[in-house]
Amino acid sequence: MEMAVTILIPTALRSFTERNSEISAQGTTAGQALQNLTEQYPAIKKHLFLDEENLRDFVNVFLGSDNIKNLKGLNTPLKDGDTLMIVPAIAGGRGAPAGESDDLSNEEIARYSRHLLLPEIGIEGQKKLKAAKVLIIGTGGLGSPLALYLAAAGVGTIGLVDFDYVDESNLQRQIIHGVKDVGRPKVASAKDRLKSINQHINVVTYNESLSSENALDIIKDFDIVADGTDNYQTRYIVNDACKFLGKPNVYGSVFQFEGQVSVFYAEKGACYRCLYPSPPPPGLVPSCAEGGVLGVLPGIVGTLQASEVIKLIVGGGKPLIGKLLTFDAWNMRFNELNLEKSPNCPLCGENPTITEVGSDEYYCEFCGIKKQEQEKPILAITPTELKERLDNGDKITIIDIREPHERAIVKFPGAVVIPPGQLVRRMDELKPEVDTVLICREGKKSILSIEDLTEAGYSGKLFNLIDGIKGWARDVDTALPIY
Repeated sequence: MEMAVTILIPTALRSFTERNSEISAQGTTAGQALQNLTEQYPAIKKHLFLDEENLRDFVNVFLGSDNIKNLKGLNTPLKDGDTLMIVPAIAGGRGAPAGESDDLSNEEIARYSRHLLLPEIGIEGQKKLKAAKVLIIGTGGLGSPLALYLAAAGVGTIGLVDFDYVDESNLQRQIIHGVKDVGRPKVASAKDRLKSINQHINVVTYNESLSSENALDIIKDFDIVADGTDNYQTRYIVNDACKFLGKPNVYGSVFQFEGQVSVFYAEKGACYRCLYPSPPPPGLVPSCAEGGVLGVLPGIVGTLQASEVIKLIVGGGKPLIGKLLTFDAWNMRFNELNLEKSPNCPLCGENPTITEVGSDEYYCEFCGIKKQEQEKPILAITPTELKERLDNGDKITIIDIREPHERAIVKFPGAVVIPPGQLVRRMDELKPEVDTVLICREGKKSILSIEDLTEAGYSGKLFNLIDGIKGWARDVDTALPIY
């Protein structure tokens, strides 16, 4: 008798389930339930399964708080009413050593009095905070609350790594920056803000991107690393460098309404590669710039990261070593999931094959960047070229794959609306003899849709609109808003 179970769909995959976040499925095992899910929504199958018997490396499925990889895999038995949670990749606890000048002045005692009243922190814990050195990678949505609260808490040395400049679109969530900072390097803006909060701390800035070439040199001088990056390449570099240097990596990530927090510390628990042996293919999980993010979400997740950092420094509580905390802001749901060190992890497993931080070329290729460039190129058309062809009267089918709420912001004239999850089963509506142009917001998600149609056997010419609707508004119809 098959069991009725609920499968929780993460935001990144909901475009393939018609935006449904919870799906009812049948099955006596996890594999059968997931197979039933793919029968209901065929477009999601390639994003979950490598083949008929194996999940993709960047996909984890939890039954309760346990990863089915640590149970019986896809053969994990289910009971009626069970809940499976799909958790894809979305981009240690040691006290900091006491410094020589870690005594607190009367001014500092007054400033940190609310900490000193907590027996779990007290005077000794505050001295540890003063002596600690924490490196924050990224001064954006996550790095902003992280840095602000660690500075206010009295962490003695805060390092900031970021190569970007403050943009107006950052101000919706990156609360460390203000209107007057637009155009400034983020690390300069952040440093000024932190020093205005706490004159007792030291702020070290690195106005550059973290790479395989500089990661070890930068990270080695800090006690704890807090990862607030927004791309998989940097996440794997951070993870690998922390493992080889023996540093705890306080991880956070956000997408739309969902966040994840953990402490990856290879000496005492799982590392990032244990959870995600490989990243999603490029474009599957959009960045916040492509998919959006609730403004307060990075504040919540970044503050949780700050809490984990403080616990690691003072040496108490229960840090999220061997745990993954997930948060759904829209449904106000927290889940704490168990993580186990993988014996097959190529970095920290029983027989590691990764023995050093690789080259930038390695991480590019590993994350699919180089591979994507080497694959057969997809036909592309610029906004001005498309405008010229339309003005010339060429027959062109334009497919808008954006979500309804995006089309409410700005519509593309004459476009046919087909969501990504429906494209393959509706490809008979397209005319192979007529060129088809797919458009999204930035020209990235449309590439995946073109690949899906090509793999399904569509024979007509498919073009990707370079820079999507943003490029059209920038280069053709400047009266349209850019979002």
